Amino acid sequence: MSNQAPEAARFETPKYAWVVLIGLYLASLTATLNMFKLPPVMTTLLEGTLGLGYEHLGTLMSTFSIMGFLLAIPAGFILKRFGIKPTVLFAVATVGVGATIGALATSYNMMYIGRFIEGTGMGLVMVASPLTISMWFPMHNRALPTGLWATCVGIGNIAPLIFAPGIAVAHGWKSIWWGGVIFAAVAFVFFAIAYRDPRPDEMEAPPAPPPAPAGEPAPPPPSFFEALRNVNYYLIGIGFGTYNLVILALVSFLPTFLEDHRGYARVFDGGNIFMVASIVTALVMLASVFTAPIGGYISDRLGKRKAVALSVYAIMTLSMVFAFHYQGWQIPVFMIVFGVFGGPIAAALLASVPEVSKAPQLIGFGMAIVAVCQNLGMFIGPTLFMAIVTASSGGAADPASWQFANYMMLPICIVGMLCIWRIKVR
Repeated sequence: MSNQAPEAARFETPKYAWVVLIGLYLASLTATLNMFKLPPVMTTLLEGTLGLGYEHLGTLMSTFSIMGFLLAIPAGFILKRFGIKPTVLFAVATVGVGATIGALATSYNMMYIGRFIEGTGMGLVMVASPLTISMWFPMHNRALPTGLWATCVGIGNIAPLIFAPGIAVAHGWKSIWWGGVIFAAVAFVFFAIAYRDPRPDEMEAPPAPPPAPAGEPAPPPPSFFEALRNVNYYLIGIGFGTYNLVILALVSFLPTFLEDHRGYARVFDGGNIFMVASIVTALVMLASVFTAPIGGYISDRLGKRKAVALSVYAIMTLSMVFAFHYQGWQIPVFMIVFGVFGGPIAAALLASVPEVSKAPQLIGFGMAIVAVCQNLGMFIGPTLFMAIVTASSGGAADPASWQFANYMMLPICIVGMLCIWRIKVR
């Protein structure tokens, strides 16, 4: 049975909250588009003049997330010191600067530096956005906008997968990086114009603290150290981090695997569109774009965050057991199932953070702890996966190496599910 408050007692969502959500979405999409522009053009880069090999690909993908986990905790203090608007604008600008350096790159080291700088913006905006949503949207209506916002990861992956290979072949890979710069500029201008902090009448009143005993002073506001003692933040973080580790590891390299070992085309030139490696891989994120908000809505209505997250995580894990064995029609079916059941995980887990927080002032710190784990997973995933592939006896040229690397992802999923199961949330 749901334990939500009666409908009449609920705080209404301000209309302007949806404008704010659009601004946050564009800012976050700037980061994800630039993050995921690499996988669809990996084979083009391997043939380019930067001197890249397979061993570089995982590092370039993981590098984006270094500043994500280094900045996640400081991001809470940065947001408190400078506010949401300056922080998000700085984040978007940083992504644009990093993309510019990448577009001008003439060596692996220069490309690495550009990816590193882009990741700084990712680390900030991915902490600021959930916090901002928690300010503008009341608790009973928070998972839906969180789920909608979470689709920025899917859209940021889908768009490059569909468009980047053809553009890179026709105009060179640098055109993809310049496209990232242009999108960053557009998002910067929109957010600068559209965003404002909510007025007091546009914010749901936090629960009143318990009264202090007669004659005793009111307790001090909660501190960051109280957030560090909340084990639920770490359980959510590990659950979300393992999910991101596995998702990023597989989605980053599935296009390359399909081109090298399943005969898929790099670009669409007629025939079966689902025989294009990047397009069939895009089915993963396309499916998740729809199921992320649906999963958030269901968890809102049922009032059961943990059950929703745990059930879809389990089905997603089962679907990937034979991920690199599938052939023919099994490949697009796997992509769809993998995305359908992976999509709701982010919405359900991120919406759980405010609900396990002991005070509203700790939500930002809780989001930061979760973001550390998220970015750590994103950092480890691609590097670990490709390291296993290249270290196997046959290397990247042997499909068995990819299959073995995939098997190594399964225990990581089990750890994530165990942590979700232990979260003390409805």
